[in-house]
Amino acid sequence: MTPGRRSEVRFLVLFAVILTIGFTTVALRPVDHAVVGPFTAFVARLSGAVLAALGEEITVSGSDLRSPRFAVSIHNGCNGLVTSLVLVAGVLAFPASWRAKVAGVVLGLAAVQVINLIRVVSLFYTGVFLPGFFNESHVVVWQSLVILSGVALWLVWARCVVAREPKRP
Repeated sequence: MTPGRRSEVRFLVLFAVILTIGFTTVALRPVDHAVVGPFTAFVARLSGAVLAALGEEITVSGSDLRSPRFAVSIHNGCNGLVTSLVLVAGVLAFPASWRAKVAGVVLGLAAVQVINLIRVVSLFYTGVFLPGFFNESHVVVWQSLVILSGVALWLVWARCVVAREPKRP
């Protein structure tokens, strides 16, 4: 096996292992109860704050957003964690310095959550103004966009990391 091929295989194996560990961990009931649930409620509170700033009469209860005009409930899978796990696995598996990896994880997670916040707010307004398109917007459009954005963020990060590496003779 050539050194380049070995590096690619190492990346894919590490990516799969890290992703499996991540998905397994968040699926554990104690982790779901202690981390995922509170995180999802935080996403709901943040989304509610944005909607309130946009003039919506919004009430947040746990992971539910309610207004006289529409209500949404944020569940695991709609909180940005899946995309975050994919991004983190890609960054950690990639051959880069730990400094670059930490920057990639921190900035990437922040970007994923901003994108997911836009998703939740736009889905709320889709429900208000185009309720017949809510399910398609939620399942087809936004789930795809959020996952693709995580992959795109990783690609941009990896390209930046490679561009900063010193050229080998």
